[in-house]
Amino acid sequence: MDKGHLPQLPLRLHHYAYVTKDQEANRRFFEDVLGIPLVATWCERAYTAELGRELEYCHTFYSLGDGSALAFFQFAEPDLYEKCKTPHPALGRFDHIAVKVDQKTYDELERRLAAAGIARRHTDHGYCQSLYVMTPDELKLEFTVDPRDVDAIAATRRADAHAELERWLAGDRRPNNEMYGRPSTGSGRAAAPR
Repeated sequence: MDKGHLPQLPLRLHHYAYVTKDQEANRRFFEDVLGIPLVATWCERAYTAELGRELEYCHTFYSLGDGSALAFFQFAEPDLYEKCKTPHPALGRFDHIAVKVDQKTYDELERRLAAAGIARRHTDHGYCQSLYVMTPDELKLEFTVDPRDVDAIAATRRADAHAELERWLAGDRRPNNEMYGRPSTGSGRAAAPR
């Protein structure tokens, strides 16, 4: 173990939380369209120091296969949505959450989104195939499938992670993703344009 690292790394993501304007629209998207089940709803009231008073909110959880969840808050006071929602940067393609799926699930998500008429985008990064979609609150959600050689790719990047970061920070901006646009090794799909 490297000096300074935790003796036991965090086990997994417990949940990632966003604010939603409409829990029911959000539930329809996640549960009815995507097929990701609602597994908990907490109706809560808590003191918030920033406002100096209690807030009432509903906190929902949608289950992922490893026991983690995507979670959403909706406030009883509608104006709090605007104060708490995730901001969208002018160049918004980089802020997102990605979840790993297998090829069968990836294909089923594509089928469900197409059937619902929901816009989506595919990108073959070389180290994973991605399906991007926006939630009702315009949060970018990515579903990824690993290629067959994912273990070899991960070993390469693990071995040079510090050296590559140091190189890039020193001003050497040469790309190190030679896999981008290679013939797909996981999904059988051709590489999509960026």
